Amino acid sequence: MEIALAGLVAVMFSVTIYLLLSRYIIRMLLGVVLLGNSVNLSLFVAGRISPIAPPLIPAGLKVPPQDIANPVPQALVLTAIVISFSFFVFLLVLAYRAYQDLETDDTMEMRVAEPEDEGLPPLGY
Repeated sequence: MEIALAGLVAVMFSVTIYLLLSRYIIRMLLGVVLLGNSVNLSLFVAGRISPIAPPLIPAGLKVPPQDIANPVPQALVLTAIVISFSFFVFLLVLAYRAYQDLETDDTMEMRVAEPEDEGLPPLGY
């Protein structure tokens, strides 16, 4: 099962790279979302997914009586979900504002500082 999930993580990372290299802002935002999900899935895979007892120690014992799950990857993934969602919302608002001002989501048309009809910038001073 872990090998299949590792393959899925590899596919998700490759699709993420493809989306982030796009010239359209919406595809880039979807790439950011997919990047967060693939990182979360890779943390789960690194934490060894298996049907083990929950990480609880019964009352009166100082050590668990059997093997338990590692709670650290679960805590990391919960934190990463909150951070990636807030980062996505910030980027979504930023992209929407850029679309309102420039009326396009194509990054080649967003080049206000370097218009296409003015030629190359100076190569030396």
